[in-house]
Amino acid sequence: MRVFLAGIPLHDALVVVVGDGEAALAKLRLFVGSPARLVWFTPGGPPDADRRPANAPTPRARAPTRADFQEARLVFIALEQEDEAEAVARDARAAGAQVNVVDRPALSDFQTPALIDRDTIVVAIATGGAAPILARDLRSRIEAILPQALGPLAEIAGEIRDQVKTGIPDFMARRRFWERAFRGLAVDLVGQGRISAARAEMMRLIEAAAPEAGSLYGLGAGSGDPELLTLKALRIMQDADVILYDPEVSELVLARARRDAPRRNLADAGPAEACRLMVEHWTQGERVVRLYAGNPAASERARREQDALNATGCEMIVVPVALDAARLDS
Repeated sequence: MRVFLAGIPLHDALVVVVGDGEAALAKLRLFVGSPARLVWFTPGGPPDADRRPANAPTPRARAPTRADFQEARLVFIALEQEDEAEAVARDARAAGAQVNVVDRPALSDFQTPALIDRDTIVVAIATGGAAPILARDLRSRIEAILPQALGPLAEIAGEIRDQVKTGIPDFMARRRFWERAFRGLAVDLVGQGRISAARAEMMRLIEAAAPEAGSLYGLGAGSGDPELLTLKALRIMQDADVILYDPEVSELVLARARRDAPRRNLADAGPAEACRLMVEHWTQGERVVRLYAGNPAASERARREQDALNATGCEMIVVPVALDAARLDS
């Protein structure tokens, strides 16, 4: 990872935009609907009224001074002359602000990612300034599949968070609750604008929450190319509570698994120890993924582990690898 995207709270944050061209107007549009305090300087004179974004602040038709940047959190500079932009950036940085100079990464503290704004939910895509057009293209593809209801759904979740924690004290059960809530009827209700009904549905789920049985999946990494993993395998890896894997499984495949799920390399574990670990997590109600190198259907190690599991009552659901991956592994 070459770029780390940090979430900066905008409530009452001072955001300053400097410039009157299209780049400056684009930055203004990012923030006009946010809770930030937005200030706009236009050293070249104010743009025509019909070009100004709706709800944009009244432009201050002058160059900003260092005093104007006091308490500023973010400063965006969109000026044509590099020496002028550099001088403004120097003043803003001296006042403690983080600075972005449009199309001049060498003068910037950060680059603006391509953003998908769903109010409470914000998705950002960044290339470190290397390929902004690619980032915008990816944004368009992702934006098309994300419902507008995400923001209100997250707001409801925040409102009932304490009630969920009180009503469902077990951490794993809470996680299951949120997964059901975010994939169930409440999502459709929010999409229809029925916010009160969606909140009531989530409250009903709190009352209905009950411990779930564990599950155990056997997956194959195939050739080690993550692009050959099936959609089903990817979904199971993303939902895993714990991942037990062969040492030969590639880091590229492991990178597609749920990032915060505990992982255990079974390089030194024989079939009996691997079986013990799987059963231990399964009996705790966890979703266990046993990730084999290659194709588990053709793996002697997988067969021996499944033989050991048969005596425990713990069933492993083996998910076939993709056809091409199985051929590459054979």
